[in-house]
Amino acid sequence: MDKLVHHRENGDLPNTLSHAFIYFLSIHNLSDRTVTILGRKWVLKNDDDTTTVVEGDKVVGETPVLATGETFTYNSYHLTHIGAIASGSFHGVDEFENKIRVRIPEFRLEIPDET
Repeated sequence: MDKLVHHRENGDLPNTLSHAFIYFLSIHNLSDRTVTILGRKWVLKNDDDTTTVVEGDKVVGETPVLATGETFTYNSYHLTHIGAIASGSFHGVDEFENKIRVRIPEFRLEIPDET
């Protein structure tokens, strides 16, 4: 993860979605093969002991193809009312149709105290 930004929405959103975590990620192909990223999976272990799983095809509507040494950078967001520990993975195939999976290490979505 390149950057994580917290934003508190005071406007039209309900309290259950009043915090936005905006994240910026870069995927670097350090292998010796061209890879195609087909999808992603996020797992959020919420502070209320629930788990939220978000998975799907593509990455922000794209299917990045990365040659050796190339990078795909994107940003997205998660709306919530509660802190969490997030982790995940990207999945795809290499140029020989071998399946690949790359883990995203855990990071904390911390809602600041209201003061």
